[in-house]
Amino acid sequence: MAETTELDVANMALAVLDEAPIVSLEENCKAARLMKLHFDVTREAELMKHAWVFAISTGDLTGLDRGSGWGTLNWQYDVPADFLRMLPWTYDNELSGVPISWEQRDGKLYSDQSSPRSIRYISNVTDPDDWDATFTEVMVAALAIKVAHALTHKAGMIQIAQQAYQTALRQAQAANAVQRNAALYRGSWAYQRGDLRHWRA
Repeated sequence: MAETTELDVANMALAVLDEAPIVSLEENCKAARLMKLHFDVTREAELMKHAWVFAISTGDLTGLDRGSGWGTLNWQYDVPADFLRMLPWTYDNELSGVPISWEQRDGKLYSDQSSPRSIRYISNVTDPDDWDATFTEVMVAALAIKVAHALTHKAGMIQIAQQAYQTALRQAQAANAVQRNAALYRGSWAYQRGDLRHWRA
């Protein structure tokens, strides 16, 4: 199977908009500049929106006791380099387990549980060749949405890109490319930030 590159993804997005392909993301043309501008942020945003099976990683963390006292979030943990978003943190690291009290701030995790600890999280999978094929389709459509107005100035193209996105996302869910456990689909930003410290499945 041929390797999928960032350029391939960008050109697939341009094809959605009926635009000519580019030869490089460094090419000195409007399409290439727009793709380069939006690529990384769009990838991270789309990875964070759902629990994509291919992007779920585990990590063993060693914490530092900040000495705040028992019952407080006194244990500080550095997140892995590829960390994007936490999945439910439990004592046995299983979705059905008893939740651990925690929060995320300043790029670190804080908990009342002592080190070491394991976590499950959404990782920043940067190489398109490592993506699930259905995520690639979602990413293609998301990129098309981002650049459609600036590149085409056609409302119809924006609608085409939006329809492609919704279709790709439905297909990903149907293919189980997205883990559907209810514990992963708490809709509020508060949950994703870790503010709901004592939530139970």
